[in-house]
Amino acid sequence: MNDAIKLSLSSGELELVCNKDWILAKKIVIDKVYFLMGELSQKMQKHTMHNKSMLPTIVAESSPKISRGENYRGLPYVMLDYPRYFKANDTLAIRTFFWWGNFFSINLHLSGAIKENALPILKSNFNWLQQNSYYLCIHSGPWEHHFEADNYRLLKNYSATEFEEIIHKNNFFKIGISIPLDQWQSVPAFIEYHFTELMELLKN
Repeated sequence: MNDAIKLSLSSGELELVCNKDWILAKKIVIDKVYFLMGELSQKMQKHTMHNKSMLPTIVAESSPKISRGENYRGLPYVMLDYPRYFKANDTLAIRTFFWWGNFFSINLHLSGAIKENALPILKSNFNWLQQNSYYLCIHSGPWEHHFEADNYRLLKNYSATEFEEIIHKNNFFKIGISIPLDQWQSVPAFIEYHFTELMELLKN
């Protein structure tokens, strides 16, 4: 491909580059998502404080972190980690994730000794997780957030025995659930509800 072709713009690309309104609208949307994450983090912290005596110290003492980026699979994102504990091989985090053009999701991620300690409660709640339409991460690493078949699979497709085999074999455990962006008005209630559910798996 010669340089002239590389530098030329299609009619659609030219229309976009001449139109500043869409990029300003994108900034407004991302700012609103960031604000929503802030509101959610406050409600999450209140829930944690009300249940502090039943939660591990690393959960009760953690603080929310909101971050944003422009390039998860080429698209903007905003994420909230709370509770969050990332240290060496041990991880405990609930991550709320907004992915432009796709969805909001909420995920529980455990690894290392924290995951091993949680195995009994995870196994005992298998049927409950199935009934509530959670997905199980089957990827080789925990840092992908899409819900395609090579990353997340619906727990309803697994037996209890298969579930136990996977969570024992993998060095991390991750489950998640998502809501499409066209259900925008339902997002806050959806995230709050599933945050409360996931926190039940962290109680001592």
